[in-house]
Amino acid sequence: MKKVDRRIGKSQEAIKKAIVELMTEKNFDTITIQDISDRANVSRGTIYLHYVDKFDLLDKLIEEHIDELRELCKSAADMSFTDGNIIWFEYFERNFLFFSTMLASKGAPTFRSRFLEFVMEELRVDIDVIKGKNQGLNEEIILQFFGTAIVGIVEWWFKNKKPSSPKVVAKQVGTLLDRNL
Repeated sequence: MKKVDRRIGKSQEAIKKAIVELMTEKNFDTITIQDISDRANVSRGTIYLHYVDKFDLLDKLIEEHIDELRELCKSAADMSFTDGNIIWFEYFERNFLFFSTMLASKGAPTFRSRFLEFVMEELRVDIDVIKGKNQGLNEEIILQFFGTAIVGIVEWWFKNKKPSSPKVVAKQVGTLLDRNL
């Protein structure tokens, strides 16, 4: 495994944190590299050392979280939807600022579509239209239905400042999925 200089890691974390914080304050389009540099307390050159521009920074940040969710799905592959969802919602809670900002921000509509695409990709393996309760139904309609429902619930949870604990939401979403998939 490649060892990363701690200073580089700290700089990258500061840069990622800075862009998310700035997105809570203003539209992504108006954020400049100088804004990010000032907030992260690093030089513009340091930012350009790691990222092509602010779009690359945002893209890599989004991809990091999607990759982490993908790993969580792999670790939960043998669990029920309910237990697997608890892992997800606890991750969402630990990364509240990122997810709430991405789902609320007009500057990050690509996050929502990438998140939805990811959720549908993960659900695809659990859909059986050959036999069982979904026999004869269109797989794409099922994926759209449950994918948008899950993304919508996550959005609702963040927009309403987590009105229920991660376990409560996860168990209810899991129960609905277990009943219907």
